[in-house]
Amino acid sequence: MDITAKSNSSKIIGFVAGPLLFLAFLLIPNPTPLDDLAWRVIATAVWMVTWWVTEAVPIPVTAILPMSVMPLVGVFTIREATAPYADPIIFLFMGGFLIALAMEKWNLHKRIALTLINRTGTSANGIILGFMLATAFLSMWISNTATAVMMLPIAMSVISLLTHELGLNEEDQRFRRFALSLLLGIAYSANIGGAATIIGTPPNVVMLGYINEFYGIDITFSEWLMIGLPVCGTILAITYLLLVKWFFPNNLGHLEGSKEIIQKELKALGPISGPEKRVLWIFIVTALGWILLQPLNQLIGIPLLNNTVVAMAGGTFMFLLPLDLKRGKFLLDWEYTARLPWGILLLFGGGLCLARAMQSTGIIELIGASISEGGPYQQWLLVLILTAVMLFMTELMSNVALVTVFLPVVIGIGQGLNLPPLFLVAPATIAASCAFMMPISTPPNAIVFASGHIQIKDMAKAGFWLNLVAISILVLFALTVFKWIA
Repeated sequence: MDITAKSNSSKIIGFVAGPLLFLAFLLIPNPTPLDDLAWRVIATAVWMVTWWVTEAVPIPVTAILPMSVMPLVGVFTIREATAPYADPIIFLFMGGFLIALAMEKWNLHKRIALTLINRTGTSANGIILGFMLATAFLSMWISNTATAVMMLPIAMSVISLLTHELGLNEEDQRFRRFALSLLLGIAYSANIGGAATIIGTPPNVVMLGYINEFYGIDITFSEWLMIGLPVCGTILAITYLLLVKWFFPNNLGHLEGSKEIIQKELKALGPISGPEKRVLWIFIVTALGWILLQPLNQLIGIPLLNNTVVAMAGGTFMFLLPLDLKRGKFLLDWEYTARLPWGILLLFGGGLCLARAMQSTGIIELIGASISEGGPYQQWLLVLILTAVMLFMTELMSNVALVTVFLPVVIGIGQGLNLPPLFLVAPATIAASCAFMMPISTPPNAIVFASGHIQIKDMAKAGFWLNLVAISILVLFALTVFKWIA
């Protein structure tokens, strides 16, 4: 049986098993000390997890189940069930999406990437470093999938240079190792970079919603940057060193003609256009708005600004800044938003609805109490176990779906042990973006794997060790930086 057949079989089983398990849980007498409403929430969660793990239906479709199921089983009214789908956190990400769409429409993201790569030298390892830095930086602001899709053809041009200009072939170990480092570097950097900012990847936005829901805390862009930037920068630096020095050393040195390829790509873009300049200014002002949020509110005298207001203002401005007012042309038009991943926004809403139900019926409190009654725990061991579980599970299922169902458990444990809010949550969330082993783990992994230069054993070998490295770094930061900031 081929992989596709196995996947379809798994989907069919999951499609049937989800609602059957839901009904079975409703029929089984409630074995928990909680009331029947909590048991119905657990039944709903089991249905959703089954569909998410097997991907029996599209992930966003599963996310809208609570909208109808929660009122039907009496947990929420329809107004209460739909409210989380309009949470401010969702519009924070929507604003970020709109800014990213404008960057993509006018090729600003490509110009930024090529400019960064152009400044890192013409040695083989310098080129790899340039691609990784450019990919990570763009993934902080736009979809990691879009970043990988854009970077791959540029990388393939450089790889082609080795075969045509330098006379290397795929049997040459130097060629193979360079291609592996370059392509895996793009995938890994796209995954890592997104975790550095609150809008860089969906798991971070899910985490923000939960922190607000369970603790009543609004994490600002700059506060998360103090966490995300150092930890992701450390993981990125070690990933680069391991790729070029240990896993796949290429010993190619200077690559004659590589600079010309990058400059040719830059030249093809032409001089920076008027629309690009406008998008760049909106992007810079929005980013500064996020970073300087607290000082700006202090200057105004009232807490007028927050992450969502800044994001939506930046996104809305893309529709309002004219290119040709007489002809009704603007930086961004509504038709272009067909490319916006609306399903991700629904996924946030479904996760928040489920989390709110788990909190209101006492499930989170029960999880925390059960853990705290178990006796004293070594904090480093607790972080290690939760981070490792999150990281290795995300190799097999959608990271945003995993964070949606697993983070409330992590929060319950943290509350039960009276730990700072971000002490367990931050490393677990970042771990969800550190999927390095399998092509199916993240879209960037799948995109570079499709290039034909990577074998699963190569990705699995490098990815396994990088998983261990990421876990170690996250535990170290949790016991130092995260604990201090939290």
